[in-house]
Amino acid sequence: MAKKEFVVFGLGRFGTSVARTLAESGCEVLVVDDNEDKIHEIADYVTHAVCANVTDVDSLESLGISNFDGAIVAIGQNLEASVMVTILAKEAGIPYVLAKAQNDLHAKVLKKVGADMVVFPEKETGIRIANNILMGNFFDAVELSSTFSMMELDALQEWAGHSLRELNLRAKNKINVIGIKRGGKLNINPDADMPLEKDDILIVIGKNEILNKLKNQ
Repeated sequence: MAKKEFVVFGLGRFGTSVARTLAESGCEVLVVDDNEDKIHEIADYVTHAVCANVTDVDSLESLGISNFDGAIVAIGQNLEASVMVTILAKEAGIPYVLAKAQNDLHAKVLKKVGADMVVFPEKETGIRIANNILMGNFFDAVELSSTFSMMELDALQEWAGHSLRELNLRAKNKINVIGIKRGGKLNINPDADMPLEKDDILIVIGKNEILNKLKNQ
């Protein structure tokens, strides 16, 4: 499975935290900011780091972001810039745009121009937002804490034909399987010796970083 790709605009504390968390979770991450020092500081932690003026339409269009899975607009102080980047991200065809807002009016404007989700970083940390992007929008999950979640995980191709006992996922992958969805039916107490099928969906509990990596395989 191809890695998910995200672009983060703005490298304040919020944008930097989201970018690094997504990268650590195995995603391809492009960051954009007009501050060279911030770009240099994060360059080793993400896939690509570009110093560019986010209010320059030509610069944004040259980044080729149309195939990204999501965009995080972490520009809070400059209302015009955050609105412009949100519009351009949606026009580029990015299916999911999360934007940072400073107040309710800012949030309403961002929603009007197409933001799929608006957040107030003062209420939620960047790490929690990144996990919500990974687990809330792109697949079904319930966040149990800031580090653990329960989620649906498609059975990996190499798991088909093997039982849970054979796979020993608790020891090898550090996840606990608590149920299996098959043919639209949920078995909440699966037989450990029942072979998995290629279209099975496992209900698992584990650390967010481990679940994210398995989901991106």
